[in-house]
Amino acid sequence: MNHNQLFRQTRFQLACWYAGVMGVILGLCGWGMYEAIAHAHWMTLDRELESVAGTLHDSLEPVLQEPAKLEPEVGRFLPDLCTQNEQCWNREFNRERHAIGALHQGDYYVRLLDLTGNLIAVAGVNPDGLTGKQAVETWQTLTDSQGTRFYQISVVLHTEDTRDWGSLQVGRSLKEFDDYLKAIQVIMLIGLPIALLGVGTASWGLAGVAMQPIYQSYRQIQQFTADAAHELRTPLAAIRATVESNLRINSSSFEEALETLKTVDRQNLRLSQLVNDLLLLSRMDQQELPVKFSPCCLNDVMSDVEEEIAALAIASKVTLTTEIRVPQAVRVKGNEEELYRLLFNLVSNGIQYTPDGGEVTLILDASDRHAIIQVKDTGIGIHSQDLNRIFDRFYRVNSDRARHTGGSGLGLAIAKAIAKTHQGNVLVQSELSQGSLFTVRLPLLESG
Repeated sequence: MNHNQLFRQTRFQLACWYAGVMGVILGLCGWGMYEAIAHAHWMTLDRELESVAGTLHDSLEPVLQEPAKLEPEVGRFLPDLCTQNEQCWNREFNRERHAIGALHQGDYYVRLLDLTGNLIAVAGVNPDGLTGKQAVETWQTLTDSQGTRFYQISVVLHTEDTRDWGSLQVGRSLKEFDDYLKAIQVIMLIGLPIALLGVGTASWGLAGVAMQPIYQSYRQIQQFTADAAHELRTPLAAIRATVESNLRINSSSFEEALETLKTVDRQNLRLSQLVNDLLLLSRMDQQELPVKFSPCCLNDVMSDVEEEIAALAIASKVTLTTEIRVPQAVRVKGNEEELYRLLFNLVSNGIQYTPDGGEVTLILDASDRHAIIQVKDTGIGIHSQDLNRIFDRFYRVNSDRARHTGGSGLGLAIAKAIAKTHQGNVLVQSELSQGSLFTVRLPLLESG
């Protein structure tokens, strides 16, 4: 295949299309997976911040007495709380008693704002560059002066007597989250080209496998066209040579003209038979042959073949015998004319490749479900390397006997096609100089 430019280009295009489609699918799958992971982490962050903010809210509101005023009891829940003027207090409280231990993990900050949105105090990390005003949105994503992102939730605080005290802001650093997503992006950016390289390599191989039957069919068509042209050229050349030789003669007798017409008729008959065989095979391949099936008796078909081909066997000095191995008539469902042609082709092929004094035996047998027809000859045999090709169209065994007897090389191909049409098959066994055995198996006609 690599020597054919057309199929090489087609294979390359097929591989590119396959790799491109798979690349888009892999890209979409990777993007979907990335979004799913990011969404799952965002949902986890939401629940985590809601839990922290809710715990602080429920803990602070019972101790808040006046709006925008910090009570000493607040330090019990927020150790290291520092006011806006950087006065930190309540350090003497036991750290084991604070409500939110996550503040000391270095990822969280807590901000307390008054009713006007001014910052009153802060606990936990204190990132630089974040706005101190109260946000309108409950959820916000902020960035400090170092480029670190923070995810923040804002909650309204009330005093013990339900007056508005101010607001509570709880934020969490997104550095770990962003680093994790960046690692996933790097893995995807590196893994996707590697995956595409593997897909491209696999695509090239799969395209070659997919193109192989097409390429073989193309080569068969090329070979078929060349063989058909060769077979048609021979009788056409003979007709042309015969006519030209007679045209060169100024005067010819009636006998010479008659011989010329006989030669032309023989060659024309050969051409007609060849064309009919080609049309028959083509229609069988396309399943366009309207074959009418009916119950057929193979005993009668064998008798007709034996009677019709006896003259050919005598002329070839070959003994033709028939052997019936079952006592009852063997019936199948099929077309009697096509079955006759199947047996005729096999028997004539056996006679053609059997030397003078040889023998061809036509055998009829049956198993539980199949009728078995065998054509056995004592001919020249078939080389093992030719066994897989003898049913190819225009293929003939390379021997002096084959060249002498002629033939188009379509007989066995037609026989195999007829057997296939009848849901059967044709098998061959052969040894050089020992003869050949062709076996046809056809489904028996179901009784009832």
